[in-house]
Amino acid sequence: MTVNALPKSDSKVLPLLGRSLSELTEWVESQGQPRYRGKQLYEWLYTRGARDLGDITVFPKAWREEFAANPTIEIGRSQIHLHKQSRDGTEKLLLKLADGEIVETVGIPTSKRLTVCVSTQVGCPMACDFCATGKGGFRRNLAKHEIIDQVLTVQEVMQQRVSHIVFMGMGEPLLNYENLVGAIQVINKDIGIGQRNITVSTVGIPNQIPRFAQEHLQVTLAVSLHAPNQQVRAQVIPSADRYPMAALMDDCRQYVEITGRRISFEYTLLAGINDSAEQAEELAHLIRGFQSHVNLIPYNPVSDSDYQRPSESEIQTFVKVLEDYNIAVSVRRTRGIEAEAACGQLRGQHEKAVTR
Repeated sequence: MTVNALPKSDSKVLPLLGRSLSELTEWVESQGQPRYRGKQLYEWLYTRGARDLGDITVFPKAWREEFAANPTIEIGRSQIHLHKQSRDGTEKLLLKLADGEIVETVGIPTSKRLTVCVSTQVGCPMACDFCATGKGGFRRNLAKHEIIDQVLTVQEVMQQRVSHIVFMGMGEPLLNYENLVGAIQVINKDIGIGQRNITVSTVGIPNQIPRFAQEHLQVTLAVSLHAPNQQVRAQVIPSADRYPMAALMDDCRQYVEITGRRISFEYTLLAGINDSAEQAEELAHLIRGFQSHVNLIPYNPVSDSDYQRPSESEIQTFVKVLEDYNIAVSVRRTRGIEAEAACGQLRGQHEKAVTR
């Protein structure tokens, strides 16, 4: 048998996770196995969540022994490095990848759904001033199988089927474009999560929003705006200097025109920075007449940051101003503060502990 005959990959280790039924079937046939073993492998990967090829007991013992002796073939699952649970049921995981890098993912349960907050990069190059991930720097993009693994791992840990996905973890998704789109397709077609239950969050990368629109996916696009004007946005998002507000809004309008889907604007409320009633009015004028929704996010405190969370009265004043302008708005309530659920916070604390 030619155990190394796998579809092409950039890595010396060839992960099976992330491959379609047809790709897996082609591979098992290249191993001299009957075609039906492709369906078996597919089900063990995406339904049973197999972590090791040796665990797939429907495969012949001799074939499994070949896998055990060949380190260049693996399913491509991560190891759980650290697991913390909040009182509200939020599960925060640090996952150790094959090269030793650490990435975060979060399972957020409610009475009717289980949402996974997925990372697309190890660290983030955008360096948003209020974000723990941005303060930690950038290491690399995640491979497609490393993105998909997060969903399967949360599903396994929480013993509940995942219903919703938000690409709001570590990293800027549109800077890992091909792996993002590939992962969405697998999550939709192979894991079985509807595209309308998937949200992709982006700070905004020049030319990438219209490109993403051309994929004609039914996902929700969430744009991290965080400011009502260019001056304030550049203060909290350094990359805003390379992507002026006017250009960003033009690209957002193109997205709506191409897809027919509204955009969700994410707006982290930072006390004394972007949370005044005047700034709420300015935001309303910026997006008025736009097919959109504003998701207000009261700041989740991060160590090594001078930013503060607004009071409840300030949050409600901001909401009322937007509502007075007939802007669709909601407030995202913080989950898992004691589990360091702010993006990148648990990983950052872990790295500090390791280097002490």
